Amino acid sequence: MKQLVAVVLSLTAAIGLASGHVNAQDVGDDAFDLSQLAGLPIEIAAIELPTTPQGGTISALEDTSPVIESDDLTFSVDLGGTEGPRVPSQSVVLIILITLLAVAPSLLIMLTSFTRIVIVFSLLRNALGLGTTPPNQIIVGLSLFLTLFIMGPTLQESYDEGVKPFMDGAIEQDVAFDAAMSPFRDFMSANVGAGELELMLGAASIDEPPATPDDIPLRALIPAFILSELKTAFLIGFIVFVPFLVIDIVTSASLMSLGMMMMPPPMVSLPLKILLLVMVDGWVLISETLLTGFNF
Repeated sequence: MKQLVAVVLSLTAAIGLASGHVNAQDVGDDAFDLSQLAGLPIEIAAIELPTTPQGGTISALEDTSPVIESDDLTFSVDLGGTEGPRVPSQSVVLIILITLLAVAPSLLIMLTSFTRIVIVFSLLRNALGLGTTPPNQIIVGLSLFLTLFIMGPTLQESYDEGVKPFMDGAIEQDVAFDAAMSPFRDFMSANVGAGELELMLGAASIDEPPATPDDIPLRALIPAFILSELKTAFLIGFIVFVPFLVIDIVTSASLMSLGMMMMPPPMVSLPLKILLLVMVDGWVLISETLLTGFNF
């Protein structure tokens, strides 16, 4: 123990002298000659190094990680077997789902009945004179669920004929796309206007009229369908506006005849319009008109 204390004191004194913080007087009699360390019974334990299969030793600093030759690195994006249609992997399915989520709003607006429904409901709200009632979330939500109800058979047919066979590896990608778009093509062809379709076909330099809906290119069918939906939606909106416009005119004329020119006509006509809408069950009536107004 005395020898261990002496070693510690000597090392401390040596470090202090080297740094300039300890002088010879501070060390005093406790100083210990470092040369005495040679006589101390200090044993150094031997470290056994791992050996190689050939009998040699491995240095502690030697990298023992396995070396991978460049010829052994292969990357594959194969989707399945080598013959016939290939089943898409989970990574490919995930990419397709992310892509669909990114373009879903555009597809919802362009290829379905959503455009007509949301415009008619918005015009009905404006005809009532209610700027934010019902809120936009209610209008869009109701339009969305009505769209899903109307497009349910089309979506199911598209999934059964195009998406599911492609996921099972029964058909190739191009065949799956045509099969999935065929129900939407039939729906748009049944509801597109002749004038709008003729306009887009002429703009696409297609002189001969298509014999079947499958012969109509999508680049002409989709914009023609959207134009037709806008035209039909505003036509229905005009019909919805007429009874409420009559109420506004009668209310204004009545107030003028009574000399109540300082009273705003909307204050009197708004309750009458709401009463009319409730009495005729207007929301249900318009929804029924929209549901039965599409051709399949």
